[in-house]
Amino acid sequence: MMNEVVRVSKLNKFYDDHKAIQDISFSIKENKIYGLLGRNGAGKTTLMKMITAQIFPTSGDLNVFGEEPYENAKVLSQICFIKESQKYPDNFTVRDILEVSKSFFPNWDEEYAYSLVEDFNLPLKKKNKGLSRGMHSALGIVVGLASRAPLTIFDEPYLGLDAVSRELFYNRLMEDYTEHPRTVILSTHLIDEVSNLLEHVLVVDKGRLIIDEDAENLREKAFTVTGQTAKVESFISGKEVIHREPFGGLLSATVIGRANNVHISGLEISPVSLQQLIVHLTKGNSDRQGVMAK
Repeated sequence: MMNEVVRVSKLNKFYDDHKAIQDISFSIKENKIYGLLGRNGAGKTTLMKMITAQIFPTSGDLNVFGEEPYENAKVLSQICFIKESQKYPDNFTVRDILEVSKSFFPNWDEEYAYSLVEDFNLPLKKKNKGLSRGMHSALGIVVGLASRAPLTIFDEPYLGLDAVSRELFYNRLMEDYTEHPRTVILSTHLIDEVSNLLEHVLVVDKGRLIIDEDAENLREKAFTVTGQTAKVESFISGKEVIHREPFGGLLSATVIGRANNVHISGLEISPVSLQQLIVHLTKGNSDRQGVMAK
């Protein structure tokens, strides 16, 4: 049985009247790549900050590597959290930041770090305050990958990177994860770009966990049916429809359920991408809370 890296039970985080995280429970297993997905303001970053002991929960239980993470050097030395607004001293050069990172992370691979610096064309002597947004993102990626931390979390780390650099990140992540397995959490808006990397998906919406599902299973949870409106309406009658889009005399409808053995003359059945499915499920439909959370 896989060991649990993170276990969260009935976790809450309230700020005055705002319920940032509400009654969330899940576990994260070792050596898997997780997607922590959801809209802006859904509570993803709050959750990651609690896991990395930057903020305290209001109530509930949270264990990382079997222990409470707060002021726990043993646990925190096994975590690398790369966030969008990573802060380093202005006068530190790229080389300085890599040297400091080496002292933080017991599994740090210096040779690998410098090979990544070359891949991303980072200027080693440039000071932090002179780096572009894309360079900041690339530097975070270098630190996150070279840390080889047993729990590595990337919170929107690639803002400012072009498509080629993002693709480079995904490739390097998969290559290194294959050789050096660890638990990786990716939090991103670019769901379609990372969907092939993800083994398990957690979706937070309005502070609640609405999906906790293996990615493969999730991909089979819904399908789209397209055809003449009357035929589609007849087919979807009594089914759970999460999206419908008429165009001309045709109708396209996204249905919760498996498309196995659905063969109806005149209707086209197509898969739903992970991004489409999650967008549909988080479109403010509060009645769908918990629809796919285990």
